[in-house]
Amino acid sequence: YRISRDGIDWEVPNPDDPWSNIGYWGDHQIVYLGRLLEATRRYLPGDLERHLGRAWFSYADVPYRIASYEETVSDPKSTVHFDEAAAMRSSERVEALGEDGRLLWGPDGQVVLVTLLEKLLVPALSKLSNYLPGGGIWMNTQRPEWNDANNALVGHGVSMVTLYQLRSYLRLLTRIIEDSRLADADLSVEVAHWLDTIVGILRANEAVVGDELTGEQRKAVMDELGRAFSSYRMRLDRPAHVSQVSVPTRRIVEFCKIAGNHLDASIRLNRRPDGLYHSYNLVEFDSDGSAAHLGHLYEMLEGQVAVLSSGFLTAEEKVGVIEALFSSAMFRP
Repeated sequence: YRISRDGIDWEVPNPDDPWSNIGYWGDHQIVYLGRLLEATRRYLPGDLERHLGRAWFSYADVPYRIASYEETVSDPKSTVHFDEAAAMRSSERVEALGEDGRLLWGPDGQVVLVTLLEKLLVPALSKLSNYLPGGGIWMNTQRPEWNDANNALVGHGVSMVTLYQLRSYLRLLTRIIEDSRLADADLSVEVAHWLDTIVGILRANEAVVGDELTGEQRKAVMDELGRAFSSYRMRLDRPAHVSQVSVPTRRIVEFCKIAGNHLDASIRLNRRPDGLYHSYNLVEFDSDGSAAHLGHLYEMLEGQVAVLSSGFLTAEEKVGVIEALFSSAMFRP
């Protein structure tokens, strides 16, 4: 939630405060991280590339637990739970060790350290695990998007805004990897397995995009991706990030390319007849869980900002979006 000179902070439930909540706006993991990386490359050229394969980076042991995929589909408005026991363990470590007690510790009594590449890969895998072909990124946790108003979309909202931002992020990650000339990098075994699973799902479903996409096909892909994420979280219930494996960086570049192809297909499907692009969609599941159907919300400015910075549009297409804005219901003289 917040990092300051006093360490890492996260929100805890407060039964006496009706506005109390846990979590943080999930799209910030992508758009603000991407901007921070771009600024770093501009002002500290070469730093990211030099650090990419170094295991100098840690995780916060945040005591939030995300429901399984099946539970999420069943009740998509209540998917994040506070783990009181984990929070207590963290507090005890802080008492004994200081603010580093809020980091993730391994069974060897040391802070778990991973490579920068792993840290940059995990947010992308997380978003793609909630990808809904043709619709965007499924918003199924509290505070799913950039402001409190989006909380109303929890469970049934699908974000093209985050999808546009994710496309830009994947392109940036590819450039960082290629500029680093790093051949191999260590990943936690759990993350490497998650990566391979997501790549396999996306590759097997490369044809399941386009205008002929059915609700059944959409739900089938969604199920595979969601269960892969759920499986990853279950693996973390065991001693987390204990062993690592060397992974060729070309596999991660390949992942970015395959994922980008899927995102591009969804962007094409979300161009509106008026020349603008959809910002948010709504998903509705059949009662038997066999299909996922999409509906569109009205036009919003943040979707146009995001698609303009996604890298998807040509210069001429960008001009078309800007001209369409002046003809839209959003325009005021």
